[in-house]
Amino acid sequence: MIPVAEPFLGEEELKNVIDAVKSGWISSKGKFISEFEEKFAKYCGCFHGIATSNGTAALHLALKALGIKKNDEVIVPTLTFIATANAVTYCGAKPVFVDPHPDYWCMDPEKIEEKITENTKAIIPVHLYGHPCDMDPIMEIVRDHDLYMVEDAAEAHGAEYKGKKVGSFGDISCFSFFANKIITTGEGGMCLTDNDEFADRMRILRDHGMNPNRKYWHDVVGFNYRMTNMQAALGVAQLGKIEQIIEIKRKNADLYDSSCSLINGITLPPEEKWAKNVCWMYSVLIEDDYGISRDDLMKKLEREGIDSRPLFYPIHTMPPYRNYDGDFPIAEVLSKKGMSLPSSAKLKKEEIEMICNYIIQHHA
Repeated sequence: MIPVAEPFLGEEELKNVIDAVKSGWISSKGKFISEFEEKFAKYCGCFHGIATSNGTAALHLALKALGIKKNDEVIVPTLTFIATANAVTYCGAKPVFVDPHPDYWCMDPEKIEEKITENTKAIIPVHLYGHPCDMDPIMEIVRDHDLYMVEDAAEAHGAEYKGKKVGSFGDISCFSFFANKIITTGEGGMCLTDNDEFADRMRILRDHGMNPNRKYWHDVVGFNYRMTNMQAALGVAQLGKIEQIIEIKRKNADLYDSSCSLINGITLPPEEKWAKNVCWMYSVLIEDDYGISRDDLMKKLEREGIDSRPLFYPIHTMPPYRNYDGDFPIAEVLSKKGMSLPSSAKLKKEEIEMICNYIIQHHA
């Protein structure tokens, strides 16, 4: 089976993990944690990095640091992984959903304003599948309504909006380093910010709310959201390869494009003129004139030993969030038609050609 994703690991990662084990610092203390935080923050153009146990923890930590609480509202896209909305719910707040833009699949800025109420406190744009959101109009809305912005860049390490890396626009930005992400620490996440106060607050909250100057004294209710030194050891090695990984993934996307563009009924992944898509997943839409449905194609590819994934279900269609108001036709169409093909940086050219040949063969 050719997997949808797999980590791009080598000797550098192994060496760092061995160093961490030999040092005896394998938990939430050790040299690799601060090194990873500092280097990743610098890579994204931010001052503070706060490493976390996973990307969902990063989102929750960011919202808690901003004071999001019960009865607040936070605007989120409906077409994204459910963790974005769940983190809002963990705070007792209400996620308010926005439909995606049909051309590039991220939150549509033109549909945000109508969702703002007196209870709205923040917006979480999600850079979906490696493609950045259109940040200028979103930032204008944030300024006009005095809102916080939390960037969810879990799927878009290294992506750029008008030449500036995602993760550098929000009051706080959040990343995931799950095993299928651009770079990985196995599990793991990070919050980035330029705000000293938010950074201090997040560092306290991620460590059980412990006072940094008074051991085992807890001023607030916090969380155990710390990254381990072994995870960070992986992250430091991975960060040294991030540009190589992105270059490979973009070249692989070009290979896919050259073949898939010749097939009727397939819409290629977007890349707007203001965007650099890092192609976290190579995601396409299977249109009606392809001849068979998205689900049928996925089943046929599976029989050929080729893994694939559907696009995310819109969050508003799932049981925890079905009672939320609104119509989201674009999200529902994209979710029904969309699928992700194998997207690993370890893919070989001949494997991509084989996958495309099977897609051509199954075209009705």
